[in-house]
Amino acid sequence: MVDSAAGAGGGGVADAAPPLSGPPAKGPGRRRSLLGTRPWVAACFLLPALILLGALVVYPIGYTVQRSLYDADGSGFVGLKNFGTVFTDHGILTAVRNNAIWVVVAPTVATALGLVFAVLTERVRWSTAFKLVIFMPMAISMLAAGIIFRLVYEQDPSRGVANAVVVAVHDTFTDNAAYPGARPRPNGDLAPSGGGSFTTKSRASQGSPADLPLIGIPQNKLPSNAVDAKPAPPRPDAVTGTVWVDFRPGGTGRPGVIDPGEKALSGVKVQAVKDGKVVASAKTGKDGTYKLPGSAAGAQLRLPASNFSGKYNGINWLGPNLITPSIIGSYIWMWAGFAMVLIAAGLAGVPRELLEQARVDGANEWQVFRGITVPLLAPVLVVVTVTLMINVLKIFDLVYIIAPGNTQSDANVLALQLYLSSFGGGDNQGVGSAIGVILLLLVLPVMVFNIRRLRREGRR
Repeated sequence: MVDSAAGAGGGGVADAAPPLSGPPAKGPGRRRSLLGTRPWVAACFLLPALILLGALVVYPIGYTVQRSLYDADGSGFVGLKNFGTVFTDHGILTAVRNNAIWVVVAPTVATALGLVFAVLTERVRWSTAFKLVIFMPMAISMLAAGIIFRLVYEQDPSRGVANAVVVAVHDTFTDNAAYPGARPRPNGDLAPSGGGSFTTKSRASQGSPADLPLIGIPQNKLPSNAVDAKPAPPRPDAVTGTVWVDFRPGGTGRPGVIDPGEKALSGVKVQAVKDGKVVASAKTGKDGTYKLPGSAAGAQLRLPASNFSGKYNGINWLGPNLITPSIIGSYIWMWAGFAMVLIAAGLAGVPRELLEQARVDGANEWQVFRGITVPLLAPVLVVVTVTLMINVLKIFDLVYIIAPGNTQSDANVLALQLYLSSFGGGDNQGVGSAIGVILLLLVLPVMVFNIRRLRREGRR
């Protein structure tokens, strides 16, 4: 009986005992979280961060949205009028277009270059130095980079590095104009024919020299070895003539006549043109004379613009047509290193067995890169591209520093327009706030996409 009671009692105690796993149950008013921390303790630790987040993020966003609904000085409610101004003003629409170009071009090119650099670093012996050189621009502020590239893109080749290279290459393969600034006498037989060239009104004939006088060349600009011009002898089977400076020191010469002391122009290209086509060409000799074949008879004689165009000064990088690509180039110079570092980190995690197996199966390096390396790096490439897209939407410094005042409107972007509308002379914080709201709306989808992708990666 005692054993039965004990057994029964023991069974009852065992049934009533709490489970062995987990903390003992507490009263309803003393709940803890999964980690054993009371909610009010967690709230105390989070409160400073929440206050800073609200003061520095939530409040400015809310105030910007509210301010975008008021007029320039904030005294009158205008509703969505400021947003209408954004999408109808020509200057702001230019900024929207340029932002679209930035978002498409800059992240794509920077990511592609980063991928190439990351792959190259695995193939070179001095990979550490290579990475250092490519990543070094990231240590430079946007302001400093803007000043550097403003000098790089200078039009004067003696100051701008870009044009110094372009001019050097151009001059290697192209001859400079022999006599820049030369021109015919007004109302003469030789007259301007468009594009900087000069063409005769009359037609050439055999046996009668066709002289081509020019003026506008100072005596001190002539070559030091220039000789006196000579009349070309008539030829019954050819078209001949002389090209010379129709000016005699002292002004005693006769127009259209080769006077003693007037200098010959050597190396001038002369073309015979029939029905808009060049049928023959020749260059003047040291004494200024030229000879064209008999087929040139009946043609007009033309001196092409290549004889007279000014010295080549390179490309106008900061002009209205190239200003945006030029600034994008400076951005890529800075951020390609950032892309390289992230992609190289992802490349280090690629299984080498797959690459070696593909090579054993006969794949060349391009096939390995395209079929294995790039697909395995796709998540990293997406992260880099999306990060750069967010960064590009906020671009301001480079455009403000590099673009000259006369082409700043052609290079305008939304972040710069926000500053100009609010503080840079526009004095309309309503429109500036509307641009800020639009920028926020453009960035939000990209951020949401990036966060969701990171969460999916974390669950794998």
